[in-house]
Amino acid sequence: MIMRLRLLVLGAAAFAASTSAGYAAPCSRAIDRMQARIDARLEAAAAAGLMAPVSSGAYLHRQPTPRSLAAAESRLGEVSPQTIAAVRAAMERARAADGAGRKRACRQALADVRRAMGR
Repeated sequence: MIMRLRLLVLGAAAFAASTSAGYAAPCSRAIDRMQARIDARLEAAAAAGLMAPVSSGAYLHRQPTPRSLAAAESRLGEVSPQTIAAVRAAMERARAADGAGRKRACRQALADVRRAMGR
């Protein structure tokens, strides 16, 4: 009896896990792929780019924030502030549309990200 109950519980858990992917937001995979592309592109630009002097905050054991890194890259001329703002705003729109179940709006926002990135 206990063995049957355990099997029933495990079976129900496996079924719930397998169907939960079907309830994912309509555009979340595309958003994840786009975020990976953005991250890869920024890492490639950072690896190939110029070096900046170390700030005084680095000596105070402060971790850089994404905003401070983007600002530093912008000052080096690698990524313009307008591009950073456009990509950030479009990704926020994509996530909001995805959360609301608006697939078309999400895809349009991701298209805006591609345009802003020049691809």
